[in-house]
Amino acid sequence: MATGFDLETFLEMLAAERGAAENTLAGYRRDLEDFSGFLGRKTLAAAQPEDISAYLSDLTRRGFAETSQARRLSALKQFYKFLYSEGSREDDPTRTLSAPKKRSPLPKVLSVDEVDRLIETAKAETERPQKSAAARLRVQRMYTLIEVLYATGLRVSELVALPVTAALRDARLIEIKGKGGKERLVPLSHAAQAAMKDYVGLRAAEGAYENSPWLFPSHGESGHLSRQHFARDLKDLAVRAGLAAAKVSPHVLRHAFASHLLQNGADLRVVQQLLGHADISTTQIYTHVLDERLRELVESTHPLARK
Repeated sequence: MATGFDLETFLEMLAAERGAAENTLAGYRRDLEDFSGFLGRKTLAAAQPEDISAYLSDLTRRGFAETSQARRLSALKQFYKFLYSEGSREDDPTRTLSAPKKRSPLPKVLSVDEVDRLIETAKAETERPQKSAAARLRVQRMYTLIEVLYATGLRVSELVALPVTAALRDARLIEIKGKGGKERLVPLSHAAQAAMKDYVGLRAAEGAYENSPWLFPSHGESGHLSRQHFARDLKDLAVRAGLAAAKVSPHVLRHAFASHLLQNGADLRVVQQLLGHADISTTQIYTHVLDERLRELVESTHPLARK
């Protein structure tokens, strides 16, 4: 495809002045020739900003990923910057154009049934005889951790550092000090409350950690269970529950908490407050859940959708 003298001159400059490798030059040629093909009879040197915007939209329709679109735009920017510097154009048509923003990946989320399996497996282990007092404490601790995490959506760092006083109060709300020292109140389910009291009661009966200020104490440097230890134990539990270990983590359970609330009608602002997000934009990774719920709502209630 003939694309004109300007393209060859540009590629020669890349090779001579920047020492571009053959693969790099081939990539630039391929990208610019593709744009030339899109322009049809209009030459590369005559392209306008609206032509480039239309080309980027065409790449989207053709299924190009944001990273590929950004690479193509980068090639165009360098090409037109070169033409402008050489006096072949009086303007740079790419000057006001920016690369498409890369979409944030959707968070991994467990289904309600999968979370139920985790919780039921952990609870069943507390009801079976264990070999030692330490083993009894470990299984009760894991069950309590999962109940509290799924009930509150705490960050794992907030969860493992809960004070023991959180279990001693007969309250449906506990106060959490999150990032930046900001405090928030989060509700506890009845199951989480009961699990916390049972765990603290078992600790007292076994005479373990009686002077510790932490709800989940350990002999480590921090004095409480580490995030890494909990994450390892959680993956082991996932395997025993018949789930893939790679699919389960404390952060995934936090995502499940938020997603399941939204699926059942919670407001995004409420979820933002419960998660302790300073900015609503952070919580908006869950809007895919709202979009799906809205679609189901329309399909199930709109009279035309039912026909």
